[in-house]
Amino acid sequence: MEFQHERMAAGAHDRVAVRRADDAWLEERWADPESRVLVVAGTRVRPVDGAVEWVSPADAPDGLRVLLGEQDGTAFFALIAPAEGAKIEDGWFPLRGLLPHLADQELSGAPLVFHALGLAEWLFAHRFCPRCGGALEVRKAGHELVCTQCGKSQFPRTDPAVIMIVASGEPGSEDERCLLGRQAIWPEGRFSTLAGFCEPGETLEDAVRREVFEETGVTVGDVEYFGNQPWPLPASLMLGFIGRATSEEINVDNDEIEDARWFTRAEMRSEAEAGSLMLPGGVSISRSLVEHWYGGPLPGSW
Repeated sequence: MEFQHERMAAGAHDRVAVRRADDAWLEERWADPESRVLVVAGTRVRPVDGAVEWVSPADAPDGLRVLLGEQDGTAFFALIAPAEGAKIEDGWFPLRGLLPHLADQELSGAPLVFHALGLAEWLFAHRFCPRCGGALEVRKAGHELVCTQCGKSQFPRTDPAVIMIVASGEPGSEDERCLLGRQAIWPEGRFSTLAGFCEPGETLEDAVRREVFEETGVTVGDVEYFGNQPWPLPASLMLGFIGRATSEEINVDNDEIEDARWFTRAEMRSEAEAGSLMLPGGVSISRSLVEHWYGGPLPGSW
């Protein structure tokens, strides 16, 4: 069974890290009209005709050039321009708003977009040195920041986050159930897998157990790795797991989670068909986890 989150990672580009400090090579590739550039205003992109647009370097505005890499002999850059004027009402979207456009077009460019916006978010959030407060200077084609006062280097970081489907009962049986939760700010009927960040000194498996217990009061025993998905919103790597519950009583925290429910496959299917249950979108690893447990595609999504 093919999952959408896997398709979003297809066709990963060569990041050519060894060229990031090669100014002559960078200028040569920027001068090549066949090179492609994604224009990012602050942390937003403006799709054209429903698709993410890559322009030639000659058509890119002034801004910070960021090397993304190469794919099939073509060099790809991001051009990070000032955020002023990049309004949603004018068609400029952050990554979450771009996901439907990425899902609807050829997905081989998704890793490039994730790379570009992940760096844009990092550069936007890191204006000053966290050690001394000094000004930061961009190096290595957008992949390093160096403090002009103390010389400390900063590099992009990715925060590991666990996301999990929790099941109870005999695997594959009609009575097996999975646990989904919802936040208070979501529209009525929207449910998703549980998720949370890994804490310092914690294994990923223990993070799954802790997050599930903190949010729902359900205890988890065995934890099995499923897959992962880059999720630069703003800087996460979603690590998917399947957990087996050792208890079933639900006691939500009423902080991150407003409600949580156990669903059999029959309940999930009937409620999704009726529209009373809204499941995560098709490009997310959350959707992949749900459909993996269910055993096939399901109707409806956010």
